Amino acid sequence: MTLPLSRTITIGTRASALARRQTRQVAAALAERCAGLDVEEIPFITTGDVTLERPLPEIGGKGVFTAELEQALRSGAIDLAVHSLKDLPVEPPPGIAIGAICFRVDPRDVLIAPRWGSLVGLPPGARVGTSSTRRMAQLRALRSDLDPCSIRGNVDTRVRKVIAGEYEAIILAAAGLLRLGLGGAITSYLTLDQMLPAPGQGALAVQCRSDDEPLLKLLAHLDDGVLRDAVTAERTFLAALGGGCSAPVAAHAVSEAPDALHLIGMVTAPDGGRTVRTEGSARRGEAVALGHRLAAEAIAAGVGEWL
Repeated sequence: MTLPLSRTITIGTRASALARRQTRQVAAALAERCAGLDVEEIPFITTGDVTLERPLPEIGGKGVFTAELEQALRSGAIDLAVHSLKDLPVEPPPGIAIGAICFRVDPRDVLIAPRWGSLVGLPPGARVGTSSTRRMAQLRALRSDLDPCSIRGNVDTRVRKVIAGEYEAIILAAAGLLRLGLGGAITSYLTLDQMLPAPGQGALAVQCRSDDEPLLKLLAHLDDGVLRDAVTAERTFLAALGGGCSAPVAAHAVSEAPDALHLIGMVTAPDGGRTVRTEGSARRGEAVALGHRLAAEAIAAGVGEWL
């Protein structure tokens, strides 16, 4: 289907190889749906890209990767911004809408451990790099004898660091590696029982101004309704717990049948000493209620003290 849109649109993106690969995927999909559409890509260096010496929670969480792009949207400097959905804060910024949620790939986390291969194979005391408090907490719950260490930098930079021996292993999202063609570096996939992913992991989000009706209509043709239901349940679980995207909260939802949605939510204490896991199902269209219900169950189990 092609849609008329008589304007050039500008898409803001972080300057990393992964961000630009994701942006080009969205741009190509838009061009397929809008004959003659002129798309310009504008790279941004965000606060999160230049402040690499401190862990993410200390500098404001993953919102440090999105603030500059959202300001550019509000000012009219760009028309769209493409993000990994897991990097977007759950509270919507004023004047900005997520016009499309699309292109989810494998949501699992993976291990890159060149010498040892798997989580079981890592020796006691092994340094495991991750910038995620969620991954650190779940790793401590699985292997309290390992040493979770903060690691910053783009995906390819982190892969180079573990290959160089700065860490015995690193944990990353499968999605980023697969999109960059670095799947060959993966030594093992972590199952959902071993490590539940971040809400929205593996999916892309396309932001635009909430009053830009032509672009909202165009983006509606990229939006994956089944995926939006799933990630809405996941992100509602996180939001209802009062946690940001740097909290040790995990969630994963899938469609069980044409009209059913199943959600698993989990909160792990930062020291890995206790985990609360809750799950349930609902009809499609009830994603928000499902996320709230499971969050209430987790709160009743006492996770509030960890958040």
